[in-house]
Amino acid sequence: MLKKYLAGYFLLIFILSAIGLLAWWLLYDPVQKFTTSVPGMDNRKKGVAVPVKPVRIGSGFKFFRVSQDVPGTRWTNFRGPGYDNINKEQVRLIENWGKGGPRILWKKMLGEGHAAPAVYDGKVYLLDYNEGEKSDQLRCFLLSTGEELWWRGYQVHLKRNHGLSRTIPAVNEKFVLTIGPKCQVMCVKRSNGDFIWGLDLVGKYNTEIPFWYTGQCPLLDDDTAIIATGGKALLVAIDCNTGKVLWETPNPKEWKMSHSSVMPMTLQGKKMFVYFAVGGVCGISASGSDRGKVLWETTEFAPAVVAPSPVMLDDGKIFLTAGYGAGSAVLQVTAQNGKYAVRVQQKFKPQEGLASEQQTPVFYDGVLYGILPKDAGGLRNQFVGYRPGDCRNAVVSSGKTDRFGLGPYIVADGKFFILNDDGEMTIARVSSSRFMVLGKSRIIDGQDSWGPVAITGGFLLMRDSKQLVCLDIKAQ
Repeated sequence: MLKKYLAGYFLLIFILSAIGLLAWWLLYDPVQKFTTSVPGMDNRKKGVAVPVKPVRIGSGFKFFRVSQDVPGTRWTNFRGPGYDNINKEQVRLIENWGKGGPRILWKKMLGEGHAAPAVYDGKVYLLDYNEGEKSDQLRCFLLSTGEELWWRGYQVHLKRNHGLSRTIPAVNEKFVLTIGPKCQVMCVKRSNGDFIWGLDLVGKYNTEIPFWYTGQCPLLDDDTAIIATGGKALLVAIDCNTGKVLWETPNPKEWKMSHSSVMPMTLQGKKMFVYFAVGGVCGISASGSDRGKVLWETTEFAPAVVAPSPVMLDDGKIFLTAGYGAGSAVLQVTAQNGKYAVRVQQKFKPQEGLASEQQTPVFYDGVLYGILPKDAGGLRNQFVGYRPGDCRNAVVSSGKTDRFGLGPYIVADGKFFILNDDGEMTIARVSSSRFMVLGKSRIIDGQDSWGPVAITGGFLLMRDSKQLVCLDIKAQ
């Protein structure tokens, strides 16, 4: 009898507790203490963005040891000293890889990306990204051994986006200039990595970071840094000694930064900086009292994605190309009484003529060479050559058995060194009538070997997505 009484009592307690919990759950307002967020409650003025912690450009540094310069090796910027990707040194290079294969001097593991090196007097300069430390790092190596001498950098958070770092430093006797993936510009002393100045383009000029991060390589015009910013300005010139802005080119049409790099050219007797922006292409005065002034511009060929840089041809002509079906165009720049004009002489799709998705074509011995994109029909991914006056009909091609993907290529000692996506390097003699393979070798067992190749003093520097390799290619 007592057991039945206790069981009924506990059942009643359980039922009342359950009813009480249900009532509390139904009546309780979990957001009763919340307040509505309305403009002005955070004490910010209308239209003012939430402040972002600034990047301390140049704040990171590590020094390993001193090394003297070794004169005779210079590949000073994107596409080399002549901005044409042609090595003009009088150094005899190998004709083929030989029975022993490539002579690899050293290898270095890198952060994921496609950034390539510049070289000055025996030292290699490369802008890398250290994922562990979350920092851009300008690294300095000995060309002969790969030994690291120092690095200078800054913390900036990146997420992988088909690689991280993409740009090549610009180097002269005094300075090294870099642009990082998120548009941080850094200038240091070449000899020891001492920090001189830094500039965040997003904060200063409202630059829009390009998709896939920054691909523009910086330009040194003597001791002046030339940067295409987009945003509040189109181009800016900065004194490398002081960090002072010397001039700015207005950007009333709000053209945006592309992956293309500014190219110095002399057209119709006038030195100018030619830039292929997202929005159009223009020529900006590089000398005289009108420095920084737009001399000519056109929006007739304005793809949404631009990676290759403008190529100067003969007689005031410029070749432009872009990927994703945009194709190519040939511009003609003319001058009369000190005034410049531009017109589109040719324009065509990838299936109709020379085009490139990523690499900048090479104009060599009167022929324009490049690797066609995957949407170019039967010639897709082949190495091809065209006459500038007729960029619709190839005069030479590598053929169906030799395709190269998005890989880079360079001319040295009268030969082409062509790298495919998977790290295989082809040495070829190419003319307007013949493509002759001299040798092939898989140098790196990697992928996405898209970073530009550098050759100087008989050394060849190449990379895939994660490592840098130095080869001795001097003729024995």
